[in-house]
Amino acid sequence: MRIARLTCRAAAWPLLILVLLAVTAGGALHADAPPVYTPCRLEHPSGLAAFAAECTTLRVPEDPAQPGGRTIELAIARVPAISRRKALDPVFLIAGGPGQGGRAMYPTVAAAFARIGRERDLVLVDQRGTGGSAALDCALDDEALTEADDAVLLALTRRCLETFGQRPQDVRQYTTSVAVQDLERVRVALGYGTINLYGVSYGTRVAQHYLRRHPTAVRSLILDGVVPPGLALGPAMALDAEAALTRILARCTADAACRKAFGDPAAQYRALRAALEQQPVDLTVADPSTGEPRALRFGARHLGAVLRLSSYGDAQASLLPMALHEAQSKRNFTPLAGLFLMSTDGLRDSIAYGMHNSVVCSEDLPFVDDRKVDRTALAGTYLGTEMLDSLRAICSLWPRGPVDADFRERLVSDVPVLLLSGSDDPVTPPAGAIAAMAGLKRARHLVIAGEGHSQLGVTCMDRILADFVRDADPAKLDTTCLARARPAPFFTSPSGPAP
Repeated sequence: MRIARLTCRAAAWPLLILVLLAVTAGGALHADAPPVYTPCRLEHPSGLAAFAAECTTLRVPEDPAQPGGRTIELAIARVPAISRRKALDPVFLIAGGPGQGGRAMYPTVAAAFARIGRERDLVLVDQRGTGGSAALDCALDDEALTEADDAVLLALTRRCLETFGQRPQDVRQYTTSVAVQDLERVRVALGYGTINLYGVSYGTRVAQHYLRRHPTAVRSLILDGVVPPGLALGPAMALDAEAALTRILARCTADAACRKAFGDPAAQYRALRAALEQQPVDLTVADPSTGEPRALRFGARHLGAVLRLSSYGDAQASLLPMALHEAQSKRNFTPLAGLFLMSTDGLRDSIAYGMHNSVVCSEDLPFVDDRKVDRTALAGTYLGTEMLDSLRAICSLWPRGPVDADFRERLVSDVPVLLLSGSDDPVTPPAGAIAAMAGLKRARHLVIAGEGHSQLGVTCMDRILADFVRDADPAKLDTTCLARARPAPFFTSPSGPAP
C-alpha cells in the first residue's frame, strides 16, 4: 500500500498486499431484522487519522452446505453518506490480498472515496478469514518466509493447520466461492437493493465472481489491478515483477537528473544481484519501528523482497535507483535493508496467511500445469522459481476448498465496468484487464503510465471514480484530467528529488 499517497495495493505471492489496522465491531445484524449499528472508528495504521463509522456483525454458516452447523461472525462497517438525500445504492469496497480485511483497508484509501461518500454509503466487510471475521491468522511474516526452505515451510504449514484444528476452523470454507455468498447475505441483511462494487487486486476476483453469481444486484463495478477469471496466479508473477522493475529502472535512465546521479541503474541492479547470490552481507540497521539495532544477513532473497514490494507504488519505486546505487557503488546496504524491514514489518499484521493459503491452494495452484512452466525463464528473474516452489510446498499440505464449476470461465456482463491498471504493475499488469474485458459489454480500461499496483492515489482519480459511480456510463466518463498524472520523481539524494 502506498501510504504516502493514500492508496492501496494488494501484494504478490506469497503476499499480495498491505499495512492495516483492525477495529472493533459493534452491534449485531440479523437477516430477518433491521440492522443494528454501533458507532466505531476506523484508524489509519500511522495513528494520525481516524474515521467515524457504524459497525455491526452478521453470523453466517461456516459451511453454507450445512446451515445448521458451526457459524462464524462477519465484521462489517458502514461509513454513512453525508447527504441526507443520499443515493440508495452504496459502494462495497473489497480488499486485496488474499488475506486483507476491508475495514482495515479503508483508512488508507479514504481520500479516494471521499467524493463518493458524499452521496453514497461505503460498506466495508472483512471477508471470511480476515480481520474480525474468523481470521485465519498464522504466526508468519515475510521476513521469516524469506529465510525459509521447503522443510521449514512445511513445518510452519503443519503448525498453522494445527492451530485451526484446535479452534476448530474448517480452512476449506474460506474460498472466494463461499465468500461471495457472504457478500450477498450482507447486502440483503443491510437492506440494500442494487450495489456498486470496488475491488482491488485479489478483490477484483471476488467482485467479478459476485457479479457472476448475482448479476441483478450489481449496478456498477470498478476493478483496480485486475485478476481475470481464467488466470491462475503463480507462474507468471516472477516474470511480471521483473518486467515492471525493468520499466521502472528504464524511467530513471530516461530522466536526466536520475541518470546523472546513478548512471545505469539496471546494470547496478544486475551486478548487485549477482554479488548477493554469491555472498550475503551482514549488517546492523536501526529497526524502523523501535529504532533499536537489528542484525540482518542481507542476501539475494532479501533484495528480491525489496524490489518486489517497492515496485507496487511509484512513491516506493522512486527510492529504488538511489538504494541500489548506495549498495552496489558505495557498499552501503542500509537503505535497502531499511526498505526491507519497513515492508516486511508492515505486512506482518496485514495479511491472514491461512486465508491466503485457502484461496491460492484451491483456486490457483491446482490449475498450474508444470509442463508449461518455463523454469529457465523464471530462474532469470530476481524472484526466480522460489515463489512457485514455495507455493507447491505449502499447498501439498493445505486442504482444498469449494470452487464453483464456472469460476474460471469468462465473465459475460452488460453491467458498467471501469478497469484501472498501472503500466508498471508488478502483480496485475494491464494484460489482465484486457483479458477480463473480453466478455464485458460496457467496459472502459484506463492505463496510467508509470504507476504500479492500484491507482487510487493518482491525480484526480477520486473525481473519476465519483463520476463513474454517479452516471454508471463508461463511455461518458471524462478522463482528461489524467493528462496531468505523473509518477513520483526519483530521489537523487536522501534529501529528495532533484530541484
